[in-house]
Amino acid sequence: MRRVFADLWETSSDNPFPGLTTHAYLWTSSRNILFYSVASDAEFDELDRLGGIDDQYLSHQDEAGPLLAAISERFRSTLHAPAAEADRIGDHARIGVTLAGRHTDDNGVEAIPTPGHSPGSTSYLVHGVDGNRYLFTGDTLYRNASGRWTAGYLPGISEAERLAASLEILGTLAPNVVISSAYAGDSAVHRVDPSSWTADVAQATLGLQTAVSRNA
Repeated sequence: MRRVFADLWETSSDNPFPGLTTHAYLWTSSRNILFYSVASDAEFDELDRLGGIDDQYLSHQDEAGPLLAAISERFRSTLHAPAAEADRIGDHARIGVTLAGRHTDDNGVEAIPTPGHSPGSTSYLVHGVDGNRYLFTGDTLYRNASGRWTAGYLPGISEAERLAASLEILGTLAPNVVISSAYAGDSAVHRVDPSSWTADVAQATLGLQTAVSRNA
């Protein structure tokens, strides 16, 4: 586990595909909340030392796997997952809270539906300590190896129009830390200038349009 900020911890990496890396993130607020999912149970003891996991939030179905049940059993945590992908995610563990529609829950987590990468892709915005506003974008938006903001568009799988609409929603937010799930490059955690965030997202939208044209 690596401490990223005073109230945010990063798990060890997983490499689901060549050139892509993923982590999960433990936010230690009034409750311990895990965003995304871990690759193994190797850090369960360390997670216990940090207070365990009260709730786990998935951004989309690609984060589902056997570890969901192991997390639930070890920590007695509640799994939050997109309603649109509940069938696939529910094959691996019981979903305690299905997410549909934009809202802020009792944990202080704002769930923001951002479909397009996958049908149920969901982003999360939370207010951390030291004035940090963490935006967890899953695979909807990430920075590529060259440092450009990029939409998570998979030709033949993703829905370009819905993804573009989701980027437009993300562009209206004002995070100062953006954390994707899968990423290419050195890190998934990036400090951003809220005043230039809309332009950053517009860069990703332009890249999406180019990718769609290339694959038309």
